[in-house]
Amino acid sequence: MGSVLIALLSFFGFIIAYHTYGRYLSRKVFNLRLDAVVPSEECNDGVDFVPTRRHIVFGHHFTSIAGTGPIVGPAIAIYWGWLPALLWVLFGSIFIGAVHDFGALVVSLRSRGQTLGDVAGRMLNSRVRLLFLSILFFALMIVIAVFGLVIAFIFSQYPQSVLSVWIAMPMAIVIGLWLHRSGAPIFLPSLIALSVLYLAVYIGVEFLPISFGDLPLFAGADASLIESLGSSVVLWTLILLVYCFIASVLPVWVLLQPRDYINSLQLFVALILLVVGLLIARPDMVAPAIQSAPGDAPPIFPFLFITIACGAISGFHCLVSSGTTSKQLKNETDAQFVGYGAMLLEGGLAVVVILACAAGLGMGVLGGEGNIITGHEAWAQYYSGSWADMTLARTVAAFVEGGANMIAVIGFPLDIAAGIIAVMVACFAATTLDTATRLQRYVIQELGATLKVTAFCNKYIATLVAVATGGTMAMIAGPNGPGSGGMLLWPLFGATNQILAGLAFLVVAFYLLRHNKPVWFLIVPLLIMVVTPGWALIYQLSSFYTDNKWLLFTIGLLVFSLQIWIVIEGLVLIRKIRGVLPTPLPPLRIINTDEVTNQPVNN
Repeated sequence: MGSVLIALLSFFGFIIAYHTYGRYLSRKVFNLRLDAVVPSEECNDGVDFVPTRRHIVFGHHFTSIAGTGPIVGPAIAIYWGWLPALLWVLFGSIFIGAVHDFGALVVSLRSRGQTLGDVAGRMLNSRVRLLFLSILFFALMIVIAVFGLVIAFIFSQYPQSVLSVWIAMPMAIVIGLWLHRSGAPIFLPSLIALSVLYLAVYIGVEFLPISFGDLPLFAGADASLIESLGSSVVLWTLILLVYCFIASVLPVWVLLQPRDYINSLQLFVALILLVVGLLIARPDMVAPAIQSAPGDAPPIFPFLFITIACGAISGFHCLVSSGTTSKQLKNETDAQFVGYGAMLLEGGLAVVVILACAAGLGMGVLGGEGNIITGHEAWAQYYSGSWADMTLARTVAAFVEGGANMIAVIGFPLDIAAGIIAVMVACFAATTLDTATRLQRYVIQELGATLKVTAFCNKYIATLVAVATGGTMAMIAGPNGPGSGGMLLWPLFGATNQILAGLAFLVVAFYLLRHNKPVWFLIVPLLIMVVTPGWALIYQLSSFYTDNKWLLFTIGLLVFSLQIWIVIEGLVLIRKIRGVLPTPLPPLRIINTDEVTNQPVNN
């Protein structure tokens, strides 16, 4: 099947799904109402709860859930062939991922913006709340570590992207402050900022690639100084964590909303360029359609379903839906557009990544001897090695090179095209990174309130704990020194992430059961997202134990045990709760979010 036909059929399928299945869920299952009171209005505090227009919330939500997940996952999964990856992205995003994100968002909207951990306590019981929050803590710790490393690798591999990524931050702050004071529309200033960002891409590629040797602190220093402090990946990761601390304690309108909106515009531009390039070039699919057992790779089932997470379904999305997005929507009816629609767009991004890696690479890459190779040989340059060679750095590079080939046919110089793709990946990962840090802060504050550890209820201490634990995981020593061992986290991230999705489905199902709503459409997704990641995690635990990877083994075992416990709690309760409404929310009591929790109620 040709790459152009695959793209057209996929995008057409997503559009049909939004206007049929998405509309059915919105109107017949969740009964969204325009006059419903939403958390952003009821609990408006100007920091986390801020009523916001839906296209701005869409930009935040999409760039937060996208990150590098729909890029790295599909790029790795091509190792098993492009057809299984494509089918999982298409059917997973329409019938599982979008339903998951949409359901989590609606349940949080109707629970005064509570995170799904708090909602679990009301829909099941207080034990489940603590267990769920514990899984959220481990999952977010891994997310912070993985995405921090991804950006650091991009900065190290593509120093021409550094200027553009960092210049986007102050521009977003200026726009956020100006809009907050003036109330003006965001589109025009964001368009100007986007133009400046692409100008920075050109400057970064042609004149100002930034590496640590170029920074004032290291100017004139030899490589041994940088090496004595750690690799450039380690240094970039530490800098990014400092940024995350600052970004995640600022009000959402200062940085998060304008930056995410700019990044969403950047994605639309990059996607348009990629699709136009695809239509012009019409590259052949040079990757094999199916490789059921290539090399030393783990079995395609269940590992395909945890390798491609964000492009089909991701448990992290329920945290964004209930952690930040539900606190910003102005109208309940916007939930379909943001919750269901953003996941379908992410599925579209994952399809483009598959085509870039399976067809775009075949348009030509630089061979080992400095010659240009094309076709299957070019694809094999990235995918003919062992499974251990499928690192984050290598798979991101496969997408950057394949995507650059597609954009270059429009007339862009190849190095500029590569810069555009690299900046897009880094900006998305940065968005997910600081959103994950903000969400981890919420979780730690909620754990602090539950366990009565007062210090953890302070948002600055909670954020410091979030950054410190994620940074520690990222710095796991591997074969190439500190930081390189962090790549071992990707399989654990995939399994933990998908386990979280299964538990989120469980919470949504209990919400629907308590309100006498249909749950038939959740049964198959729930079973898939409980069984497959659990199966994969058992496989991984055996490997971690054999290889003496005790930290990964311990975290994996804890997460698996917590999952089993929550599922048992659910099975015990399921026959007793049909039509029994959950405990009502307490009367609204605004409290100091700096001292206790982001939640405006005493739970």
